[in-house]
Amino acid sequence: MKTVTAENGIVTAPHYLAAQAGRDVLADGGNAVEACVAVAATLAVVYPHMTGIGGDGFWLIREPDGLVHSIHGCGGAAAKADLSLYTGLAAVPTRGPLAANTVAGTISGWAAALTGDGCTLPLDRLLRDAISHAETGVSVTAGSAGIASAKGGELRGQPGIYAQVFEPEGKPLAEGDVLRQPLLAATLRKLAANGLDDYYRGELAQLIAQDLAALGSPVSLADLNAHAASRPDPLHTAITGAALYNATPPTQGFAALMILALFDRLKADAPDTFDHVHGLIEATKQAFLLRDVHVGDPAYADFDFQGLLSDPAALDELASRIDPAKALAWPQPPQWGDTCWFGAADSEGRVVSCIQSTYFEFGSGLVLPQTGITWQNRGSSFSLSEGGWNALKPGRKPFHTLNPALAVFEDGRIMAYGTMGGEGQPQTQAALFSRYARFGVDLQEAISAPRWLLGRTWGEQSTTLKLEDGFDEGLYAALAEAGHDVERVGPLTATMGHAGALVRLADGGFEGATDPRSDGGVLGW
Repeated sequence: MKTVTAENGIVTAPHYLAAQAGRDVLADGGNAVEACVAVAATLAVVYPHMTGIGGDGFWLIREPDGLVHSIHGCGGAAAKADLSLYTGLAAVPTRGPLAANTVAGTISGWAAALTGDGCTLPLDRLLRDAISHAETGVSVTAGSAGIASAKGGELRGQPGIYAQVFEPEGKPLAEGDVLRQPLLAATLRKLAANGLDDYYRGELAQLIAQDLAALGSPVSLADLNAHAASRPDPLHTAITGAALYNATPPTQGFAALMILALFDRLKADAPDTFDHVHGLIEATKQAFLLRDVHVGDPAYADFDFQGLLSDPAALDELASRIDPAKALAWPQPPQWGDTCWFGAADSEGRVVSCIQSTYFEFGSGLVLPQTGITWQNRGSSFSLSEGGWNALKPGRKPFHTLNPALAVFEDGRIMAYGTMGGEGQPQTQAALFSRYARFGVDLQEAISAPRWLLGRTWGEQSTTLKLEDGFDEGLYAALAEAGHDVERVGPLTATMGHAGALVRLADGGFEGATDPRSDGGVLGW
């Protein structure tokens, strides 16, 4: 694979049909925000195991005038989702009605993004490709088929119409089979006709609430009515040659920025050497130690995230805790989650980094009978305790692994990047960004090169340091000797996430890349 270049704009997404939808919006006169809405809608249809309109989403947008702002399409726990609802349970279930305990915020994020300057295309144009793919069907990829087969046992028995949609002949759809979603197509048509607010306060909201109640979810019409996207100022930090941006809590964007800020203070002269890989892994540990204590719903947090990221002395002190030769003992409790990152950039100078998810593959497993919406299980991450980190409370927003990243370089480049992969998201971001920005590696090679993962993702239970094949053989031995619990996982694997990146160059041109581990595409215009 080669880095894609373009003159007028560029789109990257983890499914090629979604990238095509976004690119065509740019060609029709749309901007990067509008392209990302088209990508997001299409991903909801063609990548339903990873994302959907029943999930949450987060946006970072760099405007042509240089302003960087964020949107959180993130729902809180239902009013009825209190501890009494889970009496007798040790944890919130990961599947089923009690896992579907938060409002889905993705559509509110689209609506907020489209209120920006320069958004002129009608909604039916932005949703056109998604509606078409849902109605006529799309060919199931090998990756999608593998997940459907692996997860079918825990999903087909859930209330709702999961089996009807995703196993229409009594078995999981195989590679090359056609996935059709006429109910979801009708829902998208309704949104195009009535407006996105219909999801929360209109006819569609009534249907969603009826289905959720019938299936046993605590999310009500009142919860939908009360929801709105928020616009917190993004977190930011300075490193050599660039300003980095990411989302505030309840996302782990703080950790993603911390890793790169700490690594900026460490010695490493070449990519994928011991100093590079060990340095990023140890910076990850320091960032995760803070994340796992402090990051959650900001309404319940008492920690100055931006203050730390803006304090060079404090960052120096944290970096000094990293032993350049030895690994800090690990593990810590890992986080789960699967998701889709995508991005777009336009000729006006607008660059968008966007990420959305239903948390686990196919979320809660509830597919709503009247709308075809797959509802997320993000609230299954809540703890069933009276207080403390991420404790379940009505209205509270759960901890999110989702975090969109953006960098503004001193030389005029603007980069949007991200990945799916739960615990691995900040780590993959750090790997691809440091290769490209610090060591000058080609953008596509920075993504295609072998990666590592400290902890678990995609349901993996082990918390080892997993490394793909392809590094210098001496690196594996050096990491083990330094005390890392090395596990080699073979060739490139989706375990390492589906990453993507794009860059608006200082001269106005564009570069983009996608992950060979995904079904992705990157298209320029």
